[in-house]
Amino acid sequence: MEDNNPQHKEDPLKPHVPIETNYAKHQDNPGPSPQAVNEYDKNGAGPILKWIIPILVLALLIYWLFFRHP
Repeated sequence: MEDNNPQHKEDPLKPHVPIETNYAKHQDNPGPSPQAVNEYDKNGAGPILKWIIPILVLALLIYWLFFRHP
C-alpha cells in the first residue's frame, strides 16, 4: 500500500533543499540539519571495502584464468 501524500513528493529535476539554518522560518518545509549532512562516519564500511573488493576481484580472476574447466 502506497502513501501518496502530495506534500512529500520528490522531483528528481528539482534542486535539493539547502542545509537548514533557520528552522522557525522554514518550519513547513525544512531542509536537512547541518548535523545530518556533516556527520562523521567513524564506523563506516568504506575503508574495509577498499581492501576486500580488489582482493576478491583478483582471486576470482586467478580462479577464472587458471582453474576453470574447458
